[in-house]
Amino acid sequence: MKTLRVATHHREEMIDVTDAVSEAVAEAGAAEAICLVYSPHTTCGVTVNEGWDPAVQADALQMVRELVPRDRPFTHSEGNSDAHVKAMLVGAGAALPVAGGELRLGRWQAVFLCEFDGPRQRELWITVR
Repeated sequence: MKTLRVATHHREEMIDVTDAVSEAVAEAGAAEAICLVYSPHTTCGVTVNEGWDPAVQADALQMVRELVPRDRPFTHSEGNSDAHVKAMLVGAGAALPVAGGELRLGRWQAVFLCEFDGPRQRELWITVR
């Protein structure tokens, strides 16, 4: 397992980690495998989506803000309940195919760390098997 450390800079953002995940896949040396990218955090998730047009990430973040407003009354007292719910909606990880020793993604796809309670130091755990 490789640990990828990612510094986030905003309360909510999507950070493209595709190159780092691809590097971890190459280091693993597996020809055919599954790459699991997992977030061990409860206010941060992982998704795969379009990486070419940054407007897609802006739209996605705006939509989760509308779906789960920060100022909604929550019971959890830390003030970040919206971030927990947003992370649940996105999910904690992604399973990605490896073929020919390389990460296989669709033409426009990228792997994103989705921050909902930043800025923070985050980790992603990457396993290739």
